[in-house]
Amino acid sequence: MIRRIQQAHALYCRLTGQRVSLRFDRERLWFELFRAGFTEADLQTVIVYLQREIRHGRRNVGALKLSNLLEPDRFEEDLNISRVALNPPKPPKTPLPAPPPLTPEERQQARQRGLEMLARFRKESGG
Repeated sequence: MIRRIQQAHALYCRLTGQRVSLRFDRERLWFELFRAGFTEADLQTVIVYLQREIRHGRRNVGALKLSNLLEPDRFEEDLNISRVALNPPKPPKTPLPAPPPLTPEERQQARQRGLEMLARFRKESGG
């Protein structure tokens, strides 16, 4: 677990551009976050989300403070918000129903119209 904590802390420092020492109290925060079931991928998702929100002026840079970020309830909320779809999902496209089959008379009429069109085309194109 200590190796995982060190790697996650290094990821945090790299993504945020900060140099924050890894003291015992911070190790404990990381431990609690992992014990709550969160992953390094979740960490990256939340950091990227918070950075985007900060750039757009919707969040304060303090959201990236390690003590704020590693609070499990806040982390979970930020993770969930980062995954929210702001537009309702588009309904799946359903194929149009097939037209009813033609009767033998309708088939014959369609065939006759096709032959007439083909004869007209040949006549107009000189072939």
